Amino acid sequence: MKDIIRSIASLPRRQKQVVLVLMDLCVLPLMMWLAYAIRLARPNVQVMQGLESWYLYIGSLGVAIFALLGIYSAIVRSFNEDYLLRISIGTFVQIVALYAIKKLDVAFIPMSIPLMYGFMLFSYMWWSRAVIRYATIKTFAKKQTRKRVAIYGAGLAGQQIAAALNRSDDYLPVCFIDDKNSLQGQSLSGLNIYSPKRALNKLGKFGIEEILLAMPSVGRARKKEIIESFESADVKIMELPGVTQLVDGQVHVSDIREVDIIDLLGRDPVPPKAELLEKNIKHKVVMVTGAGGSIGSELCRQIVKHQPKCLVLFEMSEFALYSIDRELQNSDIQVVPVLGSVTNQAKLERIIAEYQVQTVYHAAAYKHVPLVEANPFEGIYNTSIGTARSVDAAVNQKVETFVLISTDKAVRPTNVMGASKRMAELYCQGLAATNPQTQISIVRFGNVLGSSGSVVPLFKKQIAQGGPVTVTHPEVTRYFMTIPEAAQLVIQAGAMGTGGDVFLLDMGEPVKIVDLAKQMIRLSGFRPIDENGIGDIEIQFTGLRPGEKLYEELLIDQEDVENTQHSRILKSYEKYYSWQEILSVFDHLNMLSRETTEIKLLYMLLNKYVSGFNR
Repeated sequence: MKDIIRSIASLPRRQKQVVLVLMDLCVLPLMMWLAYAIRLARPNVQVMQGLESWYLYIGSLGVAIFALLGIYSAIVRSFNEDYLLRISIGTFVQIVALYAIKKLDVAFIPMSIPLMYGFMLFSYMWWSRAVIRYATIKTFAKKQTRKRVAIYGAGLAGQQIAAALNRSDDYLPVCFIDDKNSLQGQSLSGLNIYSPKRALNKLGKFGIEEILLAMPSVGRARKKEIIESFESADVKIMELPGVTQLVDGQVHVSDIREVDIIDLLGRDPVPPKAELLEKNIKHKVVMVTGAGGSIGSELCRQIVKHQPKCLVLFEMSEFALYSIDRELQNSDIQVVPVLGSVTNQAKLERIIAEYQVQTVYHAAAYKHVPLVEANPFEGIYNTSIGTARSVDAAVNQKVETFVLISTDKAVRPTNVMGASKRMAELYCQGLAATNPQTQISIVRFGNVLGSSGSVVPLFKKQIAQGGPVTVTHPEVTRYFMTIPEAAQLVIQAGAMGTGGDVFLLDMGEPVKIVDLAKQMIRLSGFRPIDENGIGDIEIQFTGLRPGEKLYEELLIDQEDVENTQHSRILKSYEKYYSWQEILSVFDHLNMLSRETTEIKLLYMLLNKYVSGFNR
């Protein structure tokens, strides 16, 4: 039997439609005869007396109506509500047609026959397609066991994904979970609906392997609560994409994905202010240094959305520049890739003058703390001296706006990377105090999720390998923000600057790295090994790396901080040095980074001018 089903299923689409048509042509007249036989309680009956060759008319009319309604063009394996609706409409039309034939005295048809025929016709069409679908799925079903899934959310998305999972070979929906009291205890699509608390007790009993969040429009804060409520269960949590990705109203198994680590932050983004996003970008020539980096590339993506006249990509890494250039070539904006180092002031000035750049976002810098700690002179030269030459080039060429993208590691740094960033800030503050034509601003924020310096990609890789997951210290905490949110806030903060401003991005609550690691392990369907040795993946503490702090800060001085017109951007007034003094310091830094390897001299200079740095 399976061989016959496989041979029919392997036919070309047209031939399979012909098979269905021939089957219906044979069965529809049989349904009409059966209606008469039941009506008169005997098999030997005259059907539609007065109409010769009635069976041809019944078969042809039925097939024609169903064909017009797309019954034969639909894929039987996608048997769904729409398909049933079409069968219902086709059946109704044929019932009306039979009553019309009776009314016109074309043939003798008792009053009850059209309804009886309609009932049997609908039953036949429904059951025949259901049997075909069932036989096809069973014949081609994969050998492996389907994953048992609980669907959180009994709304439209939940119902659609339940139907899609039932048609799949990989997943088996077992039950729904929903917060609404009115739905709990009910049944939907043959699946019981449980409260979250009751479902938690039944996950093991039902053998649930995954929980699927089918709530595309729920906020991050609520999603985080749901995820945390199932931490004690050994299940993997998956989700459907956002509501904007479900605009076609159809949910597919391929839409299922792992829960984004962003949702562990539990923070919903604040809608950006359009006037701030466009102020320094729309119809202007914009340049981004470090355009191929994590922040730089996202800045570029955000910038092209706001109609700049031209976007200049300035990047030292050939591959990074190639990648972002290729990505942005699909936009309607003129994109100019420039390969070069920010320490080359002459080239910067030439590029700025050639393209008449009006806004510069300076994102070029070294960011990996241990690498800069091992290469302090190169870190100072690229980050501090590179920033100085970039802002000097912008001021000399009368650029309208220069925005330095800084880091929370610049606040009381214990490492050279943070100190190099603070020196870059001091140079910009000192130069801004001379009231140049260029408006100079500094934007300071913490870690961004998914950047090249983030722990998230490392944790994902370690979990995929079965562990261990390495954390430097059980008490280490960090602020986190998504790359798109950080880029949008950087652009908006830069638009609020008046000269020498230090803007701080509200990073939300700090996150313990060990808690982040545990949550990522649980989301992957595993358990972190506890103190009793029970669990799947070990968390190892490796010790703080050279120059690493237990926690980061955004403020050097907690005083003199004010709110801005954006709820997630603060403005700080911090100590800086006179232009003459900072210029002398940078001359000394430049000499040290290029002409000596005496690290003590560098540390002495940083100790003096960077608050909190002590070597």
